[in-house]
Amino acid sequence: APFWFVRFAHEGVRREYTLKGRSHSCGHIKMEIDKDGGGLDLPSPIEAFLHRLQMRYTSFKDSTVPFTGARWLCTLLIFALYCIRVYMLEGWYIVSYGLGIYSLNLSIGFLSPVADPAVDGGLPSSESDEFKPFVRKLPEFKFWHSLTRGILIAMGMTFFSLFNVPVFWPILVFYFFALFFMTMRRQIQHMIRHKYLPFSIGKPKFKGKESADDEPARPTAISAPAASAAAAASGESDSRV
Repeated sequence: APFWFVRFAHEGVRREYTLKGRSHSCGHIKMEIDKDGGGLDLPSPIEAFLHRLQMRYTSFKDSTVPFTGARWLCTLLIFALYCIRVYMLEGWYIVSYGLGIYSLNLSIGFLSPVADPAVDGGLPSSESDEFKPFVRKLPEFKFWHSLTRGILIAMGMTFFSLFNVPVFWPILVFYFFALFFMTMRRQIQHMIRHKYLPFSIGKPKFKGKESADDEPARPTAISAPAASAAAAASGESDSRV
């Protein structure tokens, strides 16, 4: 007679299903029961393969978090390869323009605070104010991951002539730099208005006025006549002795 056996292991992450003596193992699989026969909908091999691939990619991505310099160096190398490819092919300028706009949007999120300073207040300016470190709207790791993924997608698009739209590229360059300067000007004005910097340099130490009791004692200046009189008096006392 057919039987069902379900065993949960690894805190519910990995489940092994045994159906009629055959064991099927997968992770994070949703179990559905049919209304008619009460059977289990086992995942297809493609779904199981994609799930394992996603888990491995997530594990590899999380393992690169501490290596900030190495991550950005690899991104710069990939971007240099993309620039060389576009220069050699002399095309796909619209793809490069889109990549530039996408990178500019990511940079604005990276330089912007997660909370609006006009609502929550700016940075502390006195010792009594609470210290608030700069928290980015887009964290550094997400900024790097999104930028690298965008460059790789743009490089992949250069292998298809469908995205090679004919366009006068100097116009795109002019539009990009105009948009870049206007956006950065607005961001800098926002920083000046609310008095913040897009990075934290540690908790500041404020120094107040020193009181009269805390001031160190200063040596008393002795004038020249008083010094000579004191020297003469000490000489007379020595001669008497």
